[in-house]
Amino acid sequence: MAHSAPPGSGKSPATLTVVAVLLTAAFAAALWVPVYARLTPKLGPFPFFYWYQLLLIPAAALLSWICYLLLRTRRAQDAQPEPSRARPGHGGGARR
Repeated sequence: MAHSAPPGSGKSPATLTVVAVLLTAAFAAALWVPVYARLTPKLGPFPFFYWYQLLLIPAAALLSWICYLLLRTRRAQDAQPEPSRARPGHGGGARR
């Protein structure tokens, strides 16, 4: 059963799906060891194993930042102030 985000939560299902895919890609790149468990190609004296992991850190940080921006942008669009409505009996009039 598909659930949609409640109104005003700032997170549409499409945005959450994109965020989930980006974060999953970052984790999969680190956890799928056969991809980088090799020595070649070397970058100077460093085997592939080391420089792949060193490049993965800023790449994962960049993906996390993109996800943050996606969620923050959606939240800002949905958090537009509503016109204030005075409730009866709760006005700023004089007390008796």
